[in-house]
Amino acid sequence: MLRVAVIGSGPSGVYTAQALVGQEAVPDVEVYVLDRLPCPYGLVRYGVAPDHEKIKSLQHNLRTVLEHPRVHFLGNVDVGADGLKPQELRRMFHAVVYCVGAATDRRLGVPGEELPGSHSATAFVSWYSAHPDAADSRFPLTARSAVVIGVGNVAVDVARILARGADELARTDVPQAALGAFAKSRVEDVWMVGRRGPSQAKFTTKELRELGALPGADVLVEPGELALDPAYGDPSGLPAVNRRNVEVLRGWAEGKGEKAVGRRRVRLRFFLRPVEVVGDAESGVRGVRFERTVPDGLGGVTGTGQYEEIAAQLVLRSVGYKGTPQPGLPFDAATGTVPHVEGRVLREGVPCPGEYVAGWIKRGPTGVIGTNRPCAKQTAAALLADADELAREPLPDDPVTALLRMGQRPVRWPGWLGIEAAETALGRGLGRTTVKIADWPGLLAAAGRGEGDRSGDGGGGRDGG
Repeated sequence: MLRVAVIGSGPSGVYTAQALVGQEAVPDVEVYVLDRLPCPYGLVRYGVAPDHEKIKSLQHNLRTVLEHPRVHFLGNVDVGADGLKPQELRRMFHAVVYCVGAATDRRLGVPGEELPGSHSATAFVSWYSAHPDAADSRFPLTARSAVVIGVGNVAVDVARILARGADELARTDVPQAALGAFAKSRVEDVWMVGRRGPSQAKFTTKELRELGALPGADVLVEPGELALDPAYGDPSGLPAVNRRNVEVLRGWAEGKGEKAVGRRRVRLRFFLRPVEVVGDAESGVRGVRFERTVPDGLGGVTGTGQYEEIAAQLVLRSVGYKGTPQPGLPFDAATGTVPHVEGRVLREGVPCPGEYVAGWIKRGPTGVIGTNRPCAKQTAAALLADADELAREPLPDDPVTALLRMGQRPVRWPGWLGIEAAETALGRGLGRTTVKIADWPGLLAAAGRGEGDRSGDGGGGRDGG
C-alpha cells in the first residue's frame, strides 16, 4: 500500500488524487487530501463568483473523486508555519504532494495603497464567497464610485458583483451578511481600468459579455482609448479570444445592442497606469491618480507624463496572484513557485523522491481550472515512478490517529456533509437557496453535528484510515 498526502483540496489537489487512484500500474494507492479549511474544493468554493452556477457545478465532479473509497478528505488540518511540517508529514505518508496554490495577491507598489477603502480583489472575493478568514472584513459599499484596477477575469467578476442588484444576488449562495451589505450599497459607478490596451486584456469573452447583460447597468467605453491600440482597427491577426474581446468592445463603443435602464454604470478604461491611491488615513480613499500610457511597439506601454484622477471611495486591485514560501520547502521568490522537475521538488538542485508539487505553486498562477488536470497527471506520473522506492518506508498504521496525537482535529467527510446540510437549512430558513456559512465557529459546529460527538477523537466519520 502506497500512502500519499495531498495538501490542498482545490482542483489541482483533487485532480492529483484522481490521477493517483485512477491508474492501474501501481495498485492500492491510498490518498489523504488534507486542507486547512473544513470545506473542500478550494477556489471552486471560495473563488468562483456566486452568480457563476455553471462553473460552481464543477464541485460535483470533484466530489466524485473525494468519495472514492481510496481517497479520504481531512479538513481543518493545518500544514505550514503553525501546523504540520514536511518532516512530520513524511513520517505519516510515503509521499506528499503540495497543491497549495498562490495564496497572496500582487501589490501595485504605489503610494496610498494601504489607505482605508483600498483592498485586494482577492479579499473582496473571499468575503462575498464566505471564506471564514474574511468573516470580519468590511468594505465601504456606501461608496458612490469604485475603481477596480486590472482587466482579467477576477476584475470582471468583482465589477459585475458590484454592479448587480441585491435581489439577483439573493438567488445565489452569497452569505447573508454580505447580501445585507449589498442591499445597502450606494455604488453607482464601477470603473475597471487597465494599463494596456483592449487587445491585451486578460479577461475571456464570455466574462466580458456578461457585463453587457447586467440588468439595470450600462457598460461604457471610450472610443478614443480603444483606438490607441494598434490592433483595434484590424484585430484579425489576434488570437481568437483577444479578437472577440475587441469586437465586443467595439460594439459597445458604437452603441450597438440594447441599453440597460438603471442607476449603475460599468466604465471600462484602458491605457491608464495607477501611480497613486489618493486620500488620507482619516477619511480613506478619495480616488486614484493614473498616468496615460501608449504602446511602446514592443508589446508593452510607456508613460506619457499626462495624468488624470478618477474619484472613488473604494479601490480593488486585481493585478494577479503570487505564491508564498512554504515552511520547510525550497522556494523561488522570483517565480513564486517551489523549484521542481516534472513535479519532483528540488532541494539544492537535486530531486527529492517523496516530495512533489502540483498546481499554481508548481507552475505559477497561470491557466484556467482545466489546466490543473494535465499538471496533476504529470506530477502523479513522477510520484508513481518513484513508488517502489517510496513504499519501502515503514509508516504508522493510521494517519488520522497520528494527526489527533499531534493536536490536529480533522474534519472528515461526514463533517463536510454536515456543513452542506447546515447551509441548506440556513438557506431554507432565510427563504433563499443554499446559503454559505461564513465563520469558523459556525462551520466547525456544523461539521461536529455531521460527525457526531467530537469530544473524544476529533470526529467519527468515513473510514478515516
